[in-house]
Amino acid sequence: MDAKRLDARLRRAVFVLLLAMLVPPAAAPSAPGVNDGEILLGQTMPYSGPISAYSTVGRAMAAYLDEVNEEGGVNGRKIRLVSLDDGYGPPSTVEQTRKLVEEQQVLFIFGSVGTAPQSVVQKYLNANNVPQLFIQSGARKWNDPQHFPWSMAGLRSYYAEARAYAKYLLAVKPQARIALLYQNGDFGRDHLAGLRDALGEKAAAMIAGTQTFEVTDPTVDSQIASLASSGANTFFSFSVSKGTAQAIRNVGDIGWHPFFFITSVSQSKATVLAPAGIDRAAGIISAAFEKDPSDPQWAEDPKVRAFRVWMKRYYPAGDDAELLNVAGNIEARLVVEVLRRCGEDLSGENVLRQATHLDHLALPLLLPGITISTTPEDYRVIHQFRMQRFDGTRWLLFGEPIRS
Repeated sequence: MDAKRLDARLRRAVFVLLLAMLVPPAAAPSAPGVNDGEILLGQTMPYSGPISAYSTVGRAMAAYLDEVNEEGGVNGRKIRLVSLDDGYGPPSTVEQTRKLVEEQQVLFIFGSVGTAPQSVVQKYLNANNVPQLFIQSGARKWNDPQHFPWSMAGLRSYYAEARAYAKYLLAVKPQARIALLYQNGDFGRDHLAGLRDALGEKAAAMIAGTQTFEVTDPTVDSQIASLASSGANTFFSFSVSKGTAQAIRNVGDIGWHPFFFITSVSQSKATVLAPAGIDRAAGIISAAFEKDPSDPQWAEDPKVRAFRVWMKRYYPAGDDAELLNVAGNIEARLVVEVLRRCGEDLSGENVLRQATHLDHLALPLLLPGITISTTPEDYRVIHQFRMQRFDGTRWLLFGEPIRS
């Protein structure tokens, strides 16, 4: 090949290269709910209905995202949360979740409250590859990556918590006669299974009576009366806020004085113990993995003090002593951390990948020594917790951290 022909080919190649540099590449298809300036997320909350007290969790989440957006968002994008009321009613959850996915086209669902409402949309979200992250539930069904890889719990395991109560009871009161009140559904059944399994062969002899109730029941008075007449000296109330408050109040009203356990999701002084009567709650045992801002032991803790300042600025209508607002803050921080780790790959697949590869993540309002870890094989977020007893004024932690 002569020099002139070679020179012509080189000039042509350079021209083609320059032209290619001037033409922008085809834009990669963006994930639902994502554009250059925004990430759209969705959730359903019981802003009305029988457990509307839990709606403050959603408001606290939104408040934390407001702070993040004020500081510039995540990787240059603001986070917009669409939080819809489902009244803790599964049919409404279906309707609102479809609206979030099909009309709003959110990137993912996070922090929605309730085992029963979220159960009815689990198959739908998994079939559409929409992450259903950090559900405000600790049911075992959320740790099933083989069948439902897009669904993850945000609370510690109900089953593991009940096992810890049973083991403690066997150690301090091995001859106990147990009365059980449990909410009809996965919430109550998971707690019941954990208790029975940990009691083992002693379960049949130790459990004197069981009663169930629906979360929509106006009262649990008749169930309490029946359990008190069973001769039991130990009482477990596996219930959420309203049922727990009623149980505490009614146990006190009828003069029954059992060794008393309640679930960690129902330990709030503001929404459970105070309505029931603080004096009636003395001696009750529960579990914890968060710092309680109402507890004097954390009064000078820098992170709890920062939380109180944050509440006054970003959620002034909320109660800065309410443990549910701590839960909302933790959850929102967790979601922001997942988004931060996603970088520019905001596909649902990468969101799930980051959410399932958390390794001893420390967040400000978790109890000392408690961190968040997940793997693709084990979706449980919280693996440790502490036992605590209410002394009539405050919750007092006791014992060593328990690993579930």
